[in-house]
Amino acid sequence: MPVRERRILYANIGKPDYTTGIDCYLRHGGYVALKKAFSMPPEQVCAEVKASGLRGRGGAGFPAGVKWSFLDRKSGKPVYLVVNADESEPGTFKDRQLIYHDPHQIIEGALITAYAIQARQAFIYIRGEFQHGARLLEAAIAEAKAHHFCGANILGSTYSVEIVVHRGGGCYVCGEETGLIESLEGKRGYPRVKPPYFPAVLGLYNCPTIVNNVETMAQVRHVIEMGGAEFAKIGIPGDSGTHIWGVSGLVKRPGLYEIEAGKATFGDLLFGLCGGPLDGRKFKAIIPGGSSTKILKFGERFQGKLADGSVFDWALEDIPLDANSIAACGTGLGTGGVIVMDDSVEMVQALANLNAFYAHESCGQCTPCREGSLWLSRITKRIAAGGGREDDVPLLKDIADQVAGRTICAHGEAVAWPVQSAVPKFRDEYLESIRRRNTGQPSPFSLRLV
Repeated sequence: MPVRERRILYANIGKPDYTTGIDCYLRHGGYVALKKAFSMPPEQVCAEVKASGLRGRGGAGFPAGVKWSFLDRKSGKPVYLVVNADESEPGTFKDRQLIYHDPHQIIEGALITAYAIQARQAFIYIRGEFQHGARLLEAAIAEAKAHHFCGANILGSTYSVEIVVHRGGGCYVCGEETGLIESLEGKRGYPRVKPPYFPAVLGLYNCPTIVNNVETMAQVRHVIEMGGAEFAKIGIPGDSGTHIWGVSGLVKRPGLYEIEAGKATFGDLLFGLCGGPLDGRKFKAIIPGGSSTKILKFGERFQGKLADGSVFDWALEDIPLDANSIAACGTGLGTGGVIVMDDSVEMVQALANLNAFYAHESCGQCTPCREGSLWLSRITKRIAAGGGREDDVPLLKDIADQVAGRTICAHGEAVAWPVQSAVPKFRDEYLESIRRRNTGQPSPFSLRLV
């Protein structure tokens, strides 16, 4: 039976009569969850989110309710909420659709979260290039204030919170929460050392801060509307709710698909909802969760044991679409940005593209990342240009191994993981590409990437 989407966040997106205005949002049940939240004490709202099992949708997948419980409430300092709308991960385009087509869903989730953690000031940090999205969010906030959902004495209560939209400078590492905080404070986006700078303790202005991404905020609205226990029934234990998969690349029907966690596989997504490979082509590999996650190769087997003790032996097509199953296969769900490559793609060119991006986006604060990312980019560019050596292949892996785990933020892993996964899996193709270029043989690959 074909797998179908379960649209919750995207339920109204694409409807011809649905607009971004608050009147339309109210007609479709908007701000009912906010009113429900205000009928409960803040601690109960936090408990509902914790009970729901909602995991953050920004890439790390940390449980949202648990994250909120880490707030240092004894410091006497103000508490801040920061909504991460930077969405800088290549291959990822799910959050901007919520911003462009249903901004009030984000605002309502942010207001519920601010109330739950008792923040009096919230910020939406949006990527500078999203000019239209920033204007839509500002308009939605103004409408929410006019209806007394935001600002002073919300819904006639004694609780007040202001939301400010802040446009960032368009930097990849500002998608990392502490780099984002530095940028929000008006400084260069240098990620902070953790410890001691865990945002829940020392975040914005060295005050307790919660940073969650856009999709997480939108999910919070539905957690409160349904109740934590009911929301937890969606998906599977350990990964509740739906995931939005943004599929791009060489597939017949690229796009955004909202699927209940764990209730479909990569095969269902790619061969079913996405229609399979282009005519006359075969799928070769995917990057499953945005460009920084480890590559998966069609034709390989994935074997191991899940957290519940069950043993699995899967082909790529069999891997369930949930965070734990994907992690057990040696990669990550990340931001759900699936980049599809077929047999027209030469993998050394694909890696050269990725390496060039990460070398450009390194903030330069950590030596292994600053130097290692440039070395990786130069080597893969040299191979693609016809000046490669066979010992470049193990050298790439060795450099990546010296970067991962040796940096302040996860940009080091973003640099290393594509190399660490692609080189062993496509070693023979890399060597053949080097030999072919060095002897002037024509390329069997039709797609030029560099």
